[in-house]
Amino acid sequence: MVTEAAESSLPGPFKHWRLETDLDGIVWLYIDRDGEKVNSLSREVFEELGEIVDHLEDHPPTGLVLTSGKSGSFIVGADVREFDETRDVTVLQQGIRDVHALFDRIEKLRFPKVVAFEGFCLGGGLELSLCFDWRIALDHDRTRIGFPEVNLGIYPGYGGSGRALQAVGGMKGMEIMLTGRMLRARAARGIGLIDQTVSVHGSLRWAARRAVLKKRKHKLSGIVDRLSLTGPARKFLAGQMRKQTRRKARPEHYPAPFRLIDEFEAHGDSQTAMIRAEAENVPELLVGDTSTNLRRVFRLMEQLKAQGKRSDFKARRVHVIGAGVMGGDIAAWCALRGLEVTLQDREMKYIEPALKRASSLFRKKLKKPAAVAAAKARLRADVEGEGVKRADVVIEAIFENRDAKRALFENLKADLQPHTLVATNTSAIPLGELSDVFDDPARLIGLHFFNPVAKMPLVEVVHDKGTNSDRVDDGCSFATQIGKYALPVTSTPGFLVNRVLVPYMYTAMTMHRDGIPKEALDKAAVQFGMPMGPVELVDTVGLDVGLGVIDTLLGDAAGEDRKVLESMVEAGKKGKKTGEGFYKWDKGKPVRDDDAHKGHDLEQIAKDLVQPYLDECLACLRDEVVEDKDLLDAGMIFGTGFAPFRGGPVHYIETTDAEASADGSLLDAARGNSGASNQSTTKQSATKKAAKKKAARKKATSESAESDDGRTSSAPGSSESSDGGRDGNASKKASGKKAGKKKKKTAAKKASPRKKTGSKDD
Repeated sequence: MVTEAAESSLPGPFKHWRLETDLDGIVWLYIDRDGEKVNSLSREVFEELGEIVDHLEDHPPTGLVLTSGKSGSFIVGADVREFDETRDVTVLQQGIRDVHALFDRIEKLRFPKVVAFEGFCLGGGLELSLCFDWRIALDHDRTRIGFPEVNLGIYPGYGGSGRALQAVGGMKGMEIMLTGRMLRARAARGIGLIDQTVSVHGSLRWAARRAVLKKRKHKLSGIVDRLSLTGPARKFLAGQMRKQTRRKARPEHYPAPFRLIDEFEAHGDSQTAMIRAEAENVPELLVGDTSTNLRRVFRLMEQLKAQGKRSDFKARRVHVIGAGVMGGDIAAWCALRGLEVTLQDREMKYIEPALKRASSLFRKKLKKPAAVAAAKARLRADVEGEGVKRADVVIEAIFENRDAKRALFENLKADLQPHTLVATNTSAIPLGELSDVFDDPARLIGLHFFNPVAKMPLVEVVHDKGTNSDRVDDGCSFATQIGKYALPVTSTPGFLVNRVLVPYMYTAMTMHRDGIPKEALDKAAVQFGMPMGPVELVDTVGLDVGLGVIDTLLGDAAGEDRKVLESMVEAGKKGKKTGEGFYKWDKGKPVRDDDAHKGHDLEQIAKDLVQPYLDECLACLRDEVVEDKDLLDAGMIFGTGFAPFRGGPVHYIETTDAEASADGSLLDAARGNSGASNQSTTKQSATKKAAKKKAARKKATSESAESDDGRTSSAPGSSESSDGGRDGNASKKASGKKAGKKKKKTAAKKASPRKKTGSKDD
């Protein structure tokens, strides 16, 4: 209850803050940023908060409770848009010192201070919370607490590096800052970052009021946590942290975590010294290339998210045909994301492995037995294909055979509802060769997932000139609904990701055949910034899969390298899944010769490897495979793991001395044309010079949105099977079982879902 007299004594009104006082004399401070869907911390927000602190210092209340005026979310961090307004280090340093002074004043307020929230409490929001005496979080699935700054090429700069260490100790505090990992409410309470959780049936307001009246205050407990801040412990821990961090990031590529480790080792026991160091280090990192490019990646990620807002399509039921690696894992992912899913294949014995993999995924992601059981209940085997009639989305994920896919669509089209979104997971077959089966060919789209489905964040939404644009928008919305980034691409050979990856991997195989050790090739690529080398990538994807993609995109031009792959596949050497490919594999790891790279110019090797990758990117831009260069960069970062700290391949070409040209397209050469036959003469040359001119005409745009727990870098994958046993078998079974029938006829029958013959992709 708020009294009128109490209200009249409060400052304001404010644009981004709201204050109330209750009968106990507790001030309730609500952050509610005007004109924004989520709360972020901007200069204007800080200025108003400073005025509020002025009042609280002069008129101390019984206590203060900070909470959110926006339902379901607290503070997602600093306003990233403001980071790009200046590259003047001194200006940035002064801005950070101003925030430090404000937070220091809040920390020193001489009355109980409590934070109570639900939803995201990230970055600057968590740093502000650490200034309070007691932190309470709602134990809801949407609640996340953490420091994601490392994903933007910096580390906490509003006092978080000092206060986090004092709150939870050296090991725990450094871990959450170095990894950027976001914690659920209970996990955050477990390490001491949060003091109290409230169940979804409880009351945050009541818990906060009680904490104020009880004058509760956080204390660092545990002798190990306290000892981790001592000098000898810091020296030992810093060494281990550097070693572990180097396994994932090189200091020259990602300097921020190493800078933080240095400061921790030097004076991690002093909150004041750690905070003082922030004002020196963070501005320097902000204006560096890594942070600048990672902020660009953040904006690209938001641009991909925006693709999912192109329609209001929402699915409830999904039917997946083909229970192989791809189909089964797509079905499992949809069930994990809360959809009712039916999974079809020819016989139950083909569906059972997919259900087993799904159970493992549910246990890993959901943890709680009740949630796991609910996800299992949402995923049903459906040999008869009854789910087609009720589905909002039907996804075909059988093996790559044009006739089999056409026959499948021919058999199921009568059962489709008018609103049903129909998609194929083909990685290479043009939509036009499948869509004419339907009475309305414009309804078919491609939803091209990548393997492993649970890890790869990108889905290519494939369309051609005849595709209904509303269906494409619905496909983007569906991809976003299941937690993926939607990238609209035109139906050209290989679409975007595979078209660019094939020249990259093919070049690696050619260089290896010419005598460069596979270890040198992979080390050079990783040194450039790729998440894994091209030879390891081929082994991981599967040599049989790679052979199929190379056949589709390069054809006879693959020459001797195709023969090498073919002989290895025939010998059973299909890569990681069979234990041997280019590498021998032991416990899921490639066995390398650690000295094989010595004596080779890794920098030149990396340049030679990346050259066809960059050329093909410009060729895709020329051929309008994607709408613009930003979407191309986003697709290659989130689809192949292109070095995020470089900002994307086209951005890399434009901002460095890297030379690239669409005229160098390996696929164009393989097809025996210049690659520009269908383009206007103004688009025939997509060289670096042309790209820069285009960039100059286009102003960069900045977007702010809710922070995300997705990584900016992910290991590249394939949309194809990684199982390696049944792709060929399924194709054979679908093409010649009944005597007196043509192979095409039998393939059609075997592919028919109504005949219990849903095919597989693995």
